Amino acid sequence: MEAEPGLDTVPLVRAPHGVEPAIWSLMLGTFLVGTGEFGIMGMLPEFARSLNLSLAQASGAIPAYAMGVVFGAPLFAIIGATWPRRRFLLALVTVFCIGNFLSALAPTLPLIEAARFLAGLPHGAFFGVSALVAASLFERARRGRAVGRVLTGIMVSTVVGAPLSTFAAEQIGWRMSYLSLGVLSLLLWVCVWRYTPSDPAHPGASALRELGAFRRPQVLLTLATGAVGFGGLFAVYSFLTATLDHVTHLSGPWRMTFLVIWGAGMVAGNHFGSQLIDRNLDQAAIGSLLFSVVFLIGFSLLVKHPVLLAIDTFLLPATLIVVSPAMQTRLMEVADDAQTLAASLNHSAFNLANAIGAALGGLLIGGGYGYASVGWCGAALSIIGLAIYLVTIRLARNGQHRHQLAHTAISDAAQGR
Repeated sequence: MEAEPGLDTVPLVRAPHGVEPAIWSLMLGTFLVGTGEFGIMGMLPEFARSLNLSLAQASGAIPAYAMGVVFGAPLFAIIGATWPRRRFLLALVTVFCIGNFLSALAPTLPLIEAARFLAGLPHGAFFGVSALVAASLFERARRGRAVGRVLTGIMVSTVVGAPLSTFAAEQIGWRMSYLSLGVLSLLLWVCVWRYTPSDPAHPGASALRELGAFRRPQVLLTLATGAVGFGGLFAVYSFLTATLDHVTHLSGPWRMTFLVIWGAGMVAGNHFGSQLIDRNLDQAAIGSLLFSVVFLIGFSLLVKHPVLLAIDTFLLPATLIVVSPAMQTRLMEVADDAQTLAASLNHSAFNLANAIGAALGGLLIGGGYGYASVGWCGAALSIIGLAIYLVTIRLARNGQHRHQLAHTAISDAAQGR
């Protein structure tokens, strides 16, 4: 009987200088790419002032990057389908590096937006391929933790990278922040070249086979779970500092403290959640979405209680962030021979979650429902995401049952029963 597609289809490979340098190189990459995504949010006031723009006008640089992620993930995954993964990663880092240098040098907002779009193009494919490379370095039982470790880089970027970008923008200008990111991207290029495995392209890989991911209901439903269920994280995060200002009445260092608490929750949740995924992926994902409903509602109820809100600000991202490595790992299990595209699309899905959560939160606040309403909005998104995932599991189990029945029937017929 042919083996079911899963993480076992990711072949085990050897890194040229050991597993740890390879993992740390990939973590550096997700940290830098995460800093490139989130840094602009903290630099926005300085960015707007330097270009004589309003905050609303300057904020166009944020969705420009997100759109680059959404379009770039399938584009690069198809282009690089037949490439060895190390060569593919080097090409992605090169595009990211060029995008950041152009962001630092572009003189006008439209050109800066174009540069941010370019920098966002390799984002999804880089995370997806990095996760696949990390999984290929370990046996099946440890691959969830390997993916989680690599994705830790983007969590750390919310605690360290984004605040450092904000500080650098205030001290030496936002252009120097992007210039520094470009220089660090050159270091990343060297690390990827030296430490990641030079495995050949997957036999039979092609753009057509990668496009096959779009024909698999399990892939599409898994992506939908992330695109909707993860939206609550961004619904709250997008308006966290505004809520602290206008409702909790905390300002200055307290806002930065809450942002650090939030980032610490993401790091902790990613670490422990990845271990839960290796034990039982479905239970980890379901538990993440269920508990996130509690803490999202808690955010709305606790906005006037700073100490309790600080606790909730840690627990909310700590629970909901588990959805990210869970969906990334599950895509590896259901994508079969479209691994690169499916893994890359995961990050397009989470950028759609970013857009959905922030947009719905903005509509509620603009409609007069108050900042606390974003927690209720996020809870609704988590419930919908959970419903989608439960349907996904049910369909998968029904498919397995039909496969077993068909196999039994064939075996009985072959034995003349």
